[in-house]
Amino acid sequence: MAAFERRVRAAQLLFVLAALLLAQAARAQTLAVIVNPANSVHALSRREALDIFVGRYRTFPSGMAALPIDLGISSPERTQFYLVLAHKDLSDMTSYWARVTFSGRMTPPFQVADARLAVDLVATNLNAIAYVNSASVDKRVRVVLEFTP
Repeated sequence: MAAFERRVRAAQLLFVLAALLLAQAARAQTLAVIVNPANSVHALSRREALDIFVGRYRTFPSGMAALPIDLGISSPERTQFYLVLAHKDLSDMTSYWARVTFSGRMTPPFQVADARLAVDLVATNLNAIAYVNSASVDKRVRVVLEFTP
């Protein structure tokens, strides 16, 4: 009987560990759009966030200037962000920015190497907005939109 109880406990422990790993994996795939906590914006729709990142608007809905920050071209978060919100892959977005930049109408978002730097910039700049993996979010920033690709 003791051997059976140990097996049951081991199976329960494995189940709990598997559930925790699945929860962490799901969180790791969730993208978060973040702003500085002092920013008056508390929530954005997917459309509002996309409009800021593709240059349709360079202000938040409150009218305050927005400084969008893109992650590096090879980051999986960047690929997911534009696929989910704009339904465009990275080559489509590169073409889009080449067209609008050449026409002189707008410039692409400021680009940073990684999520840590994006979080640091948002934490220290009232106007900054970025998207990162939700696992990269810390208490120095506010999440205004979360979505799972």
